[in-house]
Amino acid sequence: MKRILLMVFRNLLLVPYAWIRLCYVAAHAEKYTKEERYRLLQYIDRHANRGGRILIDVHGAENIPEKDGFIFFPNHQGLYDVLAIVEACPRPFSVVMKKEVANIPFLKQVFACMGAQALDRADVRQGLKVIAQVAEEVKSGNNYLIFAEGTRSKMQNRLLDFKGGSFKSAVKAKCPIVPIALIDSYKAFDTNSIKKLTVQVHFLKPIPYEEYQGMKTVEIAEMVKTRIEAAIAENERVS
Repeated sequence: MKRILLMVFRNLLLVPYAWIRLCYVAAHAEKYTKEERYRLLQYIDRHANRGGRILIDVHGAENIPEKDGFIFFPNHQGLYDVLAIVEACPRPFSVVMKKEVANIPFLKQVFACMGAQALDRADVRQGLKVIAQVAEEVKSGNNYLIFAEGTRSKMQNRLLDFKGGSFKSAVKAKCPIVPIALIDSYKAFDTNSIKKLTVQVHFLKPIPYEEYQGMKTVEIAEMVKTRIEAAIAENERVS
């Protein structure tokens, strides 16, 4: 909470304009291209990060596929994760979010600009519709981000199990899977500190459909998790 207040305080002159602009674009998303909406989010995000004394340390940006129509699968540490990836990633993407956060102010507007899909984890039928919708959008050239753990890990840089069902959209779309290793993202909002913070974002080598074709989704999940864990183990700094 302290860091969120710091972000606001150090951007007091920007906040009214950014909030009004964000709300307007979110409410009239159809008037803007996904690139225009994404540039607005990056503009707000960069100012928030600087105000909050957060440096995004990006690695492996060259691993982001040149052709759109892929899905990011990062580890999930908290609400800050998407903000870290938005600054790190030059390409627009959307998100599959849990419906519980769909109406939280600011997040609601951000997700509207991203064209996010809300997933009701208690409704199997609705979940299948979301899987199919995401697959169709990815086939048509949109990029997505899915948190395969299903909920945030509360074990700092350690991971929860990745759920096989999270990879069904990728299998249906036959698209590249891009693992992302987040390191220290949890420190942004989940610690009571405003010390300077570096959050690492590692885009790992994409996994083409040919590599996971024929695998069970639980096997894909374990493969992606293992690669992210290896990247974290290699790059985590003891603080």
